[in-house]
Amino acid sequence: MPRTRPDITLPGLAPQRAVVTGASDGIGLGIAARLAAAGAEVVLPVRNPRKGQAALEWIRERAPKATVSLRTLDLSSLASVAALGETLREEGRPIHILINNAGVMTPPERQTTAEGHELQFGTNHLGHVALVAHLMPLLRAGRARVTSQVSIAARRGTINWDDLDWERSYDGMRAYSQSKIAFGLFGLELDRRSKAGGWGITSNLSHPGVAPTSLLAAREEVGRSSPARGRRLIGALSARGILVGTPESAGLPALYAAAWPGAEGGRFYGPSGLGNVGGPPAEQKLYAPLRSEEEARRVWEVSAELTGLSLEAGVAPGR
Repeated sequence: MPRTRPDITLPGLAPQRAVVTGASDGIGLGIAARLAAAGAEVVLPVRNPRKGQAALEWIRERAPKATVSLRTLDLSSLASVAALGETLREEGRPIHILINNAGVMTPPERQTTAEGHELQFGTNHLGHVALVAHLMPLLRAGRARVTSQVSIAARRGTINWDDLDWERSYDGMRAYSQSKIAFGLFGLELDRRSKAGGWGITSNLSHPGVAPTSLLAAREEVGRSSPARGRRLIGALSARGILVGTPESAGLPALYAAAWPGAEGGRFYGPSGLGNVGGPPAEQKLYAPLRSEEEARRVWEVSAELTGLSLEAGVAPGR
């Protein structure tokens, strides 16, 4: 007898505006579709227009009344992030939900962003940090809930403070873990600073567990010509409902963190099954590398320096 797939029922989200990065396929696409079906007006910032248009049509087929639109974003370029921020600030609509979901994982060889940062650190972390800064006026106006997607890879590892961009010795998996640890620390620090400063923003973390998603697939843009190691096994287990999740269930923790009324700032949500790799979403204990407030403050300060942005003040409307 097939197992019942985990699910949640979202509250009505109209007329809230939601922005979801990495929503042209995989987990992000499922998240965006669920938000749109619940009544949110969903903005999909995408790097690839063709994939973005296909995602738009996919969502509208499943939720014909959905209000969903595309914008352009390449998180590996701070100039692209700034351009999206300017576009959305000019539109002047408050943002109520921001799900920082996009990411790249383990390029076989070291690659860099437009600004010369290691690709995973620059995309997964710095690109999203810059996005939050550029959208800060809209996030404050919407008293937004910001959910940042980390990974079970943040369960262990450290930040390579002496070589943040892995110029001396590149290790794809360690660099990926660093990017997710840094991003998780930033998300928690955002919540602390919002509470202390009265910004009205609630920031929390989610992780998807393990599922057969496009993150592990062959991806030309990161130099991976074949699926990542273990992708076939994960797919087989997922299809049989054994241990790991599906692309649909993997999006539930982020949806729970971003839209469930009881989800709180400064908390961490993920799958509650064995090993936290699959199952229904629930609050989880912070991974050890995410617990240091001193490290979080350092990440905040270094990220502001590397992006050249004032993270507290954000970017003024019209700039």
